[in-house]
Amino acid sequence: MSESPPPSPQWSITTMAGNAIQFLRLPVLASSGLAVIASSLLYFKQNELIYPRTVPVDARTNVPKPSAFDISDYEDLQIPTPDGESLHALFIRPSRKERSQNVTILMFHGNAGNIGHRIPIAKVLTRTLNCNVFMLEYRGYGLSTGTPDEKGLNTDAQTALDYLRHRAETRDTKIVVYGQSLGGAVAINLVAKNQQKGVIAGLILENTFLCIRKLIPSVFPPARYLARLCHQYWGSEDVLPKIEKIPILFLSGLKDELVPPAHMSQLYAVCKSSTKIWRELPNGGHNDSVAEPNYFDYVKSFVIDEVLD
Repeated sequence: MSESPPPSPQWSITTMAGNAIQFLRLPVLASSGLAVIASSLLYFKQNELIYPRTVPVDARTNVPKPSAFDISDYEDLQIPTPDGESLHALFIRPSRKERSQNVTILMFHGNAGNIGHRIPIAKVLTRTLNCNVFMLEYRGYGLSTGTPDEKGLNTDAQTALDYLRHRAETRDTKIVVYGQSLGGAVAINLVAKNQQKGVIAGLILENTFLCIRKLIPSVFPPARYLARLCHQYWGSEDVLPKIEKIPILFLSGLKDELVPPAHMSQLYAVCKSSTKIWRELPNGGHNDSVAEPNYFDYVKSFVIDEVLD
């Protein structure tokens, strides 16, 4: 029995990615109505503001499964970290195995919700590229244990990469690290620390920021004078220039209402990678850029031309 042809990129974008938007309209730090409170509690309560893992309210208990999106070939995993936490993860396989690309995408999500909310994006990636997608849920998010902070999330990212390097099914594939918003900062740190090991073949960044301190004045103007108190730094502008050997795709939604697009353009400017590609999404907001025309075409072209070439 022959397989049905894969959906066209436009169908994937307008239908599947479009369906994801209802899950993805989540804040970077918190709602603007909390600006005054955030100003006064920035130092002592900033982890709760920067990592709103209970948005939406059932995000720690209700994690959608791939089967809810007609995905049958996947594994639901719990992976131990070196410091004693257990991370929830999803490993989704391509549907057309006889033509499978030798690629695994390691996917890092934004700072709210859980990995279940991003499954529609993973589904489009597997169909567009016919690749594996590994979705990691940070500590303190969804069904993962622990409490999130910058050090912990970096440990989580390294744990995920090490898992893929040692798993027989993925250790010989080309690993592409993909990060959205906060996930972009996580991805930048991971790639910078591992670029010399020859295990990462590409980096995709979408709507991420220079650093948390420089983001605060845009998201919480009343707290701009207290930004220096932020100890969750995520200094992507300092780390990104260290990546010189890995091709990087920048996807910038020009109508991002949370992270000013200038952050992405400045990251592109300081990037010293020998291969860096800039792609604009003229009507892309912070959480709906994935639904913009050409989004997945840009990803596919990057992987085929820069990762598999």
